[in-house]
Amino acid sequence: MQNCGKSTFKRTSIDRLMNVLVLCIFGFLACMCIVLAIGNYFWELNKGAQFTVFLSTSDGNSAAFSAFLTFWSYVIILNTVVPISLYVSVEIIRLGNSFYIDWDRKMYFARNDTPAEARTTTLNEELGQIKYVFSDKTGTLTQNIMTFNKCSINGKTYGDVFDYTGQRLEITDHTETVDFSFNPLADPRFMFHDHALVEAVKLENPEVHAFFRLLALCHTVMAEEKKEGELFYQAQSPDEGALVTAARNFGFVFRSRTPDSISIVEMGKQRSYELLAILDFNNVRKRMSVIVRSPEGKLSLYCKGADTIVYERLHQSCNKLMDETTEHLNEFAGEGLRTLALAYKDLDEEYFEQWKQRHHEASTTLDNREDKLDQLYEEIEKDLLLLGATAIEDKLQDGVPQTIEQLSKADIKIWVLTGDKQETAENIGYSCNLLREEMNEVFIVSGNSHEDVKQELRNARTSMKPDAAENSVFLPENVLGKSVKTIADEVVNGEYGLVINGHSLAYALEHSMELDFLKTACMCKAVICCRVTPLQKAQVVELVKKYKQAVTLAIGDGANDVSMIKAAHIGVGISGQEGTQAVLSSDYSFGQFRFLQRLLLVHGRWSYLRMCKFLRYFFYKNFTFTFIHFWFAFFCGFSAQTVYDEWFITLYNLVYTALPVLGMSLFEQDVNDVWSFQHPQLYVPGQLNLYFSKKAFFKCALHSCYSSLVLFFIPYAAMHDTVRDDGKDVADYQSFALLTQTCLLFAVTIQLGFEMTYWTAVNGFFVLGSLAMYFAVTFTMYSNGMFLMLPSAFPFIGTARNSLKQPSVWLTIVLTSILCVLPVVTYRFLLIQLCPTINDKVMFKVRQAKASPPPLPRRTRIRRTSSRRSGYAFSHSQGYGDLMTSRRFLRRPAISRSSGFTHAGRTTTGFSPMGRSAGYSPTGRPQNAKVPDVEVTSLQMYRTITDPAL
Repeated sequence: MQNCGKSTFKRTSIDRLMNVLVLCIFGFLACMCIVLAIGNYFWELNKGAQFTVFLSTSDGNSAAFSAFLTFWSYVIILNTVVPISLYVSVEIIRLGNSFYIDWDRKMYFARNDTPAEARTTTLNEELGQIKYVFSDKTGTLTQNIMTFNKCSINGKTYGDVFDYTGQRLEITDHTETVDFSFNPLADPRFMFHDHALVEAVKLENPEVHAFFRLLALCHTVMAEEKKEGELFYQAQSPDEGALVTAARNFGFVFRSRTPDSISIVEMGKQRSYELLAILDFNNVRKRMSVIVRSPEGKLSLYCKGADTIVYERLHQSCNKLMDETTEHLNEFAGEGLRTLALAYKDLDEEYFEQWKQRHHEASTTLDNREDKLDQLYEEIEKDLLLLGATAIEDKLQDGVPQTIEQLSKADIKIWVLTGDKQETAENIGYSCNLLREEMNEVFIVSGNSHEDVKQELRNARTSMKPDAAENSVFLPENVLGKSVKTIADEVVNGEYGLVINGHSLAYALEHSMELDFLKTACMCKAVICCRVTPLQKAQVVELVKKYKQAVTLAIGDGANDVSMIKAAHIGVGISGQEGTQAVLSSDYSFGQFRFLQRLLLVHGRWSYLRMCKFLRYFFYKNFTFTFIHFWFAFFCGFSAQTVYDEWFITLYNLVYTALPVLGMSLFEQDVNDVWSFQHPQLYVPGQLNLYFSKKAFFKCALHSCYSSLVLFFIPYAAMHDTVRDDGKDVADYQSFALLTQTCLLFAVTIQLGFEMTYWTAVNGFFVLGSLAMYFAVTFTMYSNGMFLMLPSAFPFIGTARNSLKQPSVWLTIVLTSILCVLPVVTYRFLLIQLCPTINDKVMFKVRQAKASPPPLPRRTRIRRTSSRRSGYAFSHSQGYGDLMTSRRFLRRPAISRSSGFTHAGRTTTGFSPMGRSAGYSPTGRPQNAKVPDVEVTSLQMYRTITDPAL
């Protein structure tokens, strides 16, 4: 909990912009009122005396006092320019868009019964502006499941499936699996598809048997067997558990161990190997070996480790086999699999006794113990004979590569911040398409000093952009009076990746180097920070927020991701296997990483589009409404007379224009979700704030100013010196007010129709219903009955029926409507023809298609080779070989069991590695659950009991 960070109140960029605009609007309102007050002052001095003959006025302060009163009168009349009701409408829109996320069945994860949840209603439109995504790896991109995928034995690969023509088939959920019914001790959850490997085992191929015998003996896995045949593996790492489980299914079942022996079942025969030594794994050796004596008395050394390390210790006779295996390893690495080389050698009894004596002396010495042991290990681990290689798949969550590809096409930069080691994180980066072989270069920053890290960052920056300036290009940004410097984006030719470890990141985040790190990282397409602490995750997010004018999103599933989730503009929690801390601290949550693309590219983009259209239209209709008052002031002696009927002023925002704009804000979509996925580039305008900004606001204000001029002066000219059909005069204030407000309502409604691209029955009902409501209310308010009941409240008696039956009035309404929308139509036509946006191009494609686009093509895995391989991840720390042979643990007394495959039923077993990087148990047991009646060590790995004799 100390790493969870502090909670802050999150507000969207639109909220912050709105606050600035409201302050500007208040200033603009004051300016308008001052202008009108000054106008009243001069009007009183020049013309006022002619209208106040019947009042006694003094020549001193009357004009000034009148101007003072006029100022405050116009503050009241023109207050509609201040968007007071805007904030209420915005919250209603956000609430509606949040319900869309909650109700989206396509974001429902049925396996865990987990729906998507919008835990806040204030950040929806920010989902359409994300530029940087910070993601955890384990549990977020991956499933914490390691599977034995392929292998190479004696120069032949196993794991691929071919049809009758010899063509390689893609393995799917419907591909036939191998039948392990011949092995009653097999794990029913283990799946393999290549029948050739099982046949080789059954035919007693010596190399295949030696391969799986090595996997069953060379490890530090603990086996628990409460009942006959019910095996439960506890492994130091998920990779090791997967390999032991694979050997078990192919007939080499690891059953139990003591400090001096390992018991396995080989093709139905119980065999016990004497365990003579464990040459343990560490991050320098990158391999482990065991020395065992078979029941026949044969001494053997079995070794497994990173292929580059094992190859250096092979006998010269293995050169040809090594070349063949290398090709297979390159192919495995090209598919993103984690590779491991296996080798063995037979030992001479006399030599081993000498070596064992020296090993005992080195292990008991007090000086340079580790160095002496390493020398002995190097001595005996040479002239090995190569058996083959394994390929382990760190299973990604469903749809992760496709999601990352889609987000990258939307120009969203993805940074992976993980606590796993560099080798593992880099391998997952390639598996999920975050890093690609096609990239120009992937830079590795692993310096151990301040100067080393700084030089590596600058070298990477120079490689990407040789002419890059040393100093950053800052863009000044003022937000509410606070001066903030932001680093401009730099364009580079090609695509690059950056991998930096936690030790180097600690230096990179120092104040003197943080800009170098940020400049270099932002020039890369993908960034992976490995071995990072929860605090460093938050610091990286804060660094990007501080210097980049961009919206950030953090996604994770565990408690160590909480600080990152809280630090980002938007936090997303995944309901996974590591509790609910991330979900409880997040703004949005769902069950799988793949739902992120729908959250951003569909819900986020639509929410941003709807909010921006709403704001533009809201300001337009209110400014137009208010500016007409301003122009009318010059024709009414600046007397603060309203141009509209007071009932129209009351109902304009409340009834006549409320529902249509809400309908647009809740249902609008430029293209549907399928087209949004087909064209992720539609997301880019949101990142650039193209739909609503200060520039868009001032365009809206100018448009309103033009419309208000048309809506005032055209009706004014049309009513001037005009008579009805019967010769009676219609140029009165009430008729002019009715005509002006009717023209205004038609103009803003037509403008709304041009804004909407997605019409529904609800939208149509709201638009037509609002117009119908206006006429119904108007004829009712201006009727004789209402006047007779309340003469002072309804003075416009008969105005509606007398004016609206005149053809000239309707002609004026049509003329003003055309003149108001004509510039808009012309501007949009020229814009589409001369400089079409990505939205215009896609919408044109939609109209041409007149149907939903074809589904996205199924991605077929491109078979490629790579010289980059991920060495075997035994664990993140020193192995436990010493513990295995130290007698500091005792296994439970063995239950009686048969030595062959006589167990009647299938078994239920699995490995359950504990800790952050491995949380999957095929047995379905709760994660990190302790075994009953067993004392667990601080490592939560091996059972211990207290024995005074020890």
